[in-house]
Amino acid sequence: MNVKFAFSRPTQSDEERDLLFRGYRSAGYAGLQLKHGQYASYIDEPARFLEEWGALPGAASALIAGGAVDDEVRSRLAPLLDFGASVGIERIVFCHGLSRKQVTADDIRRFARQLSELGKETQQRGIQLSLHHHYDQPVMYREDFDVFFDQIQEGTVGLTVDTAHLVKSGITDVAEIITSFAPFIDNFHMKDFADGDWRVLGEGDIDFKPIFRAIHAIRYEGWVSADEESGGGIQEGMRQCLEYMRQGIQEAQDKASRR
Repeated sequence: MNVKFAFSRPTQSDEERDLLFRGYRSAGYAGLQLKHGQYASYIDEPARFLEEWGALPGAASALIAGGAVDDEVRSRLAPLLDFGASVGIERIVFCHGLSRKQVTADDIRRFARQLSELGKETQQRGIQLSLHHHYDQPVMYREDFDVFFDQIQEGTVGLTVDTAHLVKSGITDVAEIITSFAPFIDNFHMKDFADGDWRVLGEGDIDFKPIFRAIHAIRYEGWVSADEESGGGIQEGMRQCLEYMRQGIQEAQDKASRR
């Protein structure tokens, strides 16, 4: 199983952002998946981003973005696509900024068709569009995944699986999501969860063993990103998350080889 480890976390200042950029490679990660605040100031100046960070492989492997899915979504994302194509991102991880309480199954079907069309356009720029499901966003409950992906045209929209958002949304069998939607999965956001809060990997209540086994079982090859939103230290979070993910993947491989 050939996975690439990435790191993602919010930063509160330019100093924290710079620490993130300067530290991920030495910590052992292959890339970063950037939050909006970490790339927003560069959107109109891709050359400045490349001058400051372009020598770092994987510095912008993915951009995490969000917003409404409506008739203006293409025009709103156009500057982001221009920036992404200029700096060589692989994917946009899209969070649909609308409360689940405000949508019906028919709405979810419509959103899927709209995002499929958008995905065709991003692919023309060499960029994959990946849906990041969220607690209290349109794709939240188990049945929402079936409704949404039944309408997706093959290859146009991927799925970023977020372990903690699934559990917070009431989906405790994360492994089932992984095996059922394997053809769509192109990214993982790994984070822990307990008592209503995001936790560093290994410090929450989520049982990751079946999750790592499912990732191995579907023969996933791609990005597995720690999505560290616990509020702890950047360097400590990098170190602890990578160690946890590597160990989990290795244990899943070892268990499968003994069968």
